[in-house]
Order: sequence, then C-alpha cells, then structure tokens
Amino acid sequence: MASVTIKNLTMRFPVYGADNRSLKKHLARISVGGKIGKAAGQAPVVTALSNVNMKLKPGDRLALMGHNGSGKTTFLRTLAGAYEPDEGTIEVSGRVAALLDLSLGIDPSATGYDNIRLRGLIAGLTRREIDEKMEDIAAFTDLGGFLAMPLKTYSAGMQARLAFAVATSVDADVLLLDEWIAVGDTKFRKAAHERLLDLVERARILVLASHDVQLVRYYCNKVVRFDSGLVSKVRPIEDLDELMAMPVGAPA
Repeated sequence: MASVTIKNLTMRFPVYGADNRSLKKHLARISVGGKIGKAAGQAPVVTALSNVNMKLKPGDRLALMGHNGSGKTTFLRTLAGAYEPDEGTIEVSGRVAALLDLSLGIDPSATGYDNIRLRGLIAGLTRREIDEKMEDIAAFTDLGGFLAMPLKTYSAGMQARLAFAVATSVDADVLLLDEWIAVGDTKFRKAAHERLLDLVERARILVLASHDVQLVRYYCNKVVRFDSGLVSKVRPIEDLDELMAMPVGAPA
C-alpha cells in the first residue's frame, strides 16, 4: 500500500562565500528563505525545512502552496530521495515518480533512443521495463527518425518532448510534481496534458507544488502552506483561502 510518513523533518544548507550579516540582508530584500544560523567558525546555514510532520495515504492529493523560496521544491526533492534529511525520517511505500526537472540526465551527444534508456533508468525503470515501453515512448514523442540522431541536433522543444514522454511512462504509486508540466506546440501540449492527467489519476498519492489556485482546487483534496521552511498542518482543500490569508509566520 502506498504511503508517506514524515516525522520531524529538518533540512539545512550551508551557504559558502557569504557572511551571516550579508546573507540576512539579502534574504530580507527578497523575502524568501529559511531561518539563518551560524556555528562558530562555520559557514552560515539556511534551514530550508524545519520540523515537518506529515502522513499521506492512498487517495490523498496534496497541494503545496507558498511563495518562491518557501521550501516546496526542497520538500519534493527530499521526498524523491535527492536530499538526505539532516534530522527526522521519511518513509515512503510504493514506487515514486518525480517530475521535477525534465532536463535531468540528458546527454547531448547520445541519440534519442539512448537518452530514453538513460532517463528511464534515472526514473527507476528496469532495463526490461524500458524495452517494453520503448515503442510507446518513441511513438508519443513523434520525433520519428530524429530518435536515431544525437540530442545536440534537437531543438529545445524536441528535447522537452522526449524528456516528458519518458518521465510520464512510469507507473507511480507516489507522484511528485513541481508545477503542472506543459511542453511542445498546441497539438503536443493537448496530448501531453491528457498523458499527464492519466498518470495523475493512476497514482495512489499526488504531491503537487503550484502557484495556480484554480489548478490545485481542481486536482487536489488537501493542502499545506510553506512559509520560510515552516509547514502548516495538512488541511482540506476547502480551507485554502483561509490558510493563504494568514499572516506570514502565523501558525497554521
């Protein structure tokens, strides 16, 4: 059974090349970032996530809301296993698919077919699964003979189509999305939306970071607010307006 259990999660990042005072001034100007700390003789540290607790079960569609730099992407990358928690634990049951960075794992000198295999492995597919899905992925890209050519001959749009086709070929129990993805021209964007929607519907748990209120109301049934590394309790999506209207730093 798919599940996500997070206990006392804290993530810190040292900031090199900046003293504590200048870093505070910079974060104050842009109104983002976590709590600043500094141990004697060490680089300043940003606490990107602080003591996060959460439990998700099948059927949960969680929206992550908050301004840029509030910790949403760090949270998604930690769930995906890209970051190791400084404190606390994360337990994820089921296969995780993370559509966070479509450019990850692209090799410009390799062919389209080779990049499909490379990105498939990064996404957690086995070589056998990649071979079984190759025909479908290739057909969806609509790149034809270009798939036998190096990616450096592709336009940016063609690369995005290939990366999207691979990323959405994974059958996920837990799906992580950093904004709703739209790639390609009008025709491909329509097909991409339908493919992504199918992936979302098949996932047991969805975690979606977005600034689009209408989007999260449509696709999500729960919501949390991020505020400089602090995370509210999980609340019903019906509480979205109340949650977002709370003053910065207010308990939620």
